[in-house]
Amino acid sequence: MIRRIALLPLFLVVGLSQAAPLSPDQLLERIRSDRASEARAMQQREEEFVSRRGEQAQLLARARAVLNEQKAEAERLKAEFDRQETELAAQEQLLAQRSGHLGELFGVVRQSAGDVLGQWRDSQLNAQYPQRIAQLRSLAESRGLPSADDLDGYWMLLLEDLAASGRVERISLPVVQPDGQRIEQQVLRVGSFSAFNEDAALRYDADAGVLLAPPRQPSGLGLIDDYLSSTDSLAALPIDPTRGTLLAQLQRQPSLLDRLRQGGLVGWVIVALGVFGLLLAAWRLFWLQRVASGVRAQIRELDNPRDDNPLGRVIGVLGPNPQLSDLETLELKLDEAILQETPPLERGQGLLKLLAAVAPLLGLLGTVTGMIVTFQAITQSGTGDSRLMADGISQALVTTVEGLVVAIPLLFLHSLLASRSKGLIQLLEQQSAGLIALHLSGNPRRG
Repeated sequence: MIRRIALLPLFLVVGLSQAAPLSPDQLLERIRSDRASEARAMQQREEEFVSRRGEQAQLLARARAVLNEQKAEAERLKAEFDRQETELAAQEQLLAQRSGHLGELFGVVRQSAGDVLGQWRDSQLNAQYPQRIAQLRSLAESRGLPSADDLDGYWMLLLEDLAASGRVERISLPVVQPDGQRIEQQVLRVGSFSAFNEDAALRYDADAGVLLAPPRQPSGLGLIDDYLSSTDSLAALPIDPTRGTLLAQLQRQPSLLDRLRQGGLVGWVIVALGVFGLLLAAWRLFWLQRVASGVRAQIRELDNPRDDNPLGRVIGVLGPNPQLSDLETLELKLDEAILQETPPLERGQGLLKLLAAVAPLLGLLGTVTGMIVTFQAITQSGTGDSRLMADGISQALVTTVEGLVVAIPLLFLHSLLASRSKGLIQLLEQQSAGLIALHLSGNPRRG
């Protein structure tokens, strides 16, 4: 208020400077009037404050009363909490005394339920009885004491598994096909060991909780139809004693195409050379077989030489009336004819021998490149994860095997071709020498 009064002359001066000039008497009169108005307003506010003092005191007293009530309630609740906590501790002690050895018994039950849960997790019976896993998990993870119904239910689960493990029955269950479709099918379940549908052995997937039809199937599935159609009291039926482990390993076993892919580029080159070598050897064997047939036919008709076989062309060099006086010239003509027939008979053998020698070298090249890839993986990630090194190791081993597999048959085929062509050449030489001997002795040619 004092600051407001002190600023009042300043406002008056500013107002007077902007308005019309006042006389000193007028200015004094205006100041007195303003001070009287301020005094009346201040007195009015003081009277209002004094009149409301009683009301503020009543509010303060009421708030203090409520505070005292809340403090009393807090003390009462704290005392009640302490009393109940003491009573709870006494009840827990009394429960521990009365339960006695039952606590240990219930601990054994929970442990047993956990062990059974681990054993049944991958069981094929879960596809038919999916609720039993949840019951076992609830009992194994329970923190409280199991009730009599829980113990009875656990006992019934064990009995049901025992009975189902000894049954061979046909039931309708959902089966996930290799293409991902889920179809309701008739399933032949052989205890807890194996399960089959119409044309496949099934494997239980614990994560999805359904039966799967793997893309790769074992042999012996025809026994399933024989079993279903048999009317005998006993019939053969395949089972997996590992409860699906062997079937799962069969899916992880790489096929021939997978093995070839593991060899990489070098492996495919070896395979291409092997196929080319086999085709070349097959073509040469077929051609030599035709030549041998023609030669054998010509031997039966030596008096009628033909141009469709090497022996006929060699005999044709002598002509119908050979000049026996010039024996050296005849021998040279026969030798020249045999030399002309030799290259076609030995054609392809050098290339086949080259392929047999190159295949192991390419396998060694693949081994070296595979080891380089392996060492690079070890350098980048260490030896902690063997899967990172599997690619290089697979290439190193597969290419070596491919090189040997290609080289060994090609060596045998080369030896076979060489022996057959050599036999034909020897036959030509033998027949040529025999013809000269016959002409010298003056005997006619014999078929």
